[in-house]
Amino acid sequence: MIRGIRGAVTVEADRPEEVLAETRALVLEMVNRNNIDPEDVASVIISATHDIKSSFPAKAVRSIEGWTYVPVMCTHEMDVPGALPHCIRVMMHVNTEVQQQEVRHTFLKGAAALRPDLAQGK
Repeated sequence: MIRGIRGAVTVEADRPEEVLAETRALVLEMVNRNNIDPEDVASVIISATHDIKSSFPAKAVRSIEGWTYVPVMCTHEMDVPGALPHCIRVMMHVNTEVQQQEVRHTFLKGAAALRPDLAQGK
């Protein structure tokens, strides 16, 4: 079974080092909370709001040991008026036996406001 595991984080400003560090921290937290082995990851899609342009967040994922060959793609989030700014979202597709309600989605920093019902670790 492939399950989608969601995560999101905000950055204070669009600086390459911050975009990469926060993306890396988010993905590592998602991995830890869900006991994910990169061999079980089918793909990762990362979206960023239009105010993030300084770096490709996917670069952070590829830098994690063991994640070199995991397919990762970046895209821009829809530009909806009033949406949460400076936000990076991750959708990880993972082969797992875990039931849908047992998946631990991860929303960090300001992104906890996106899904307060699922946020675990602000």
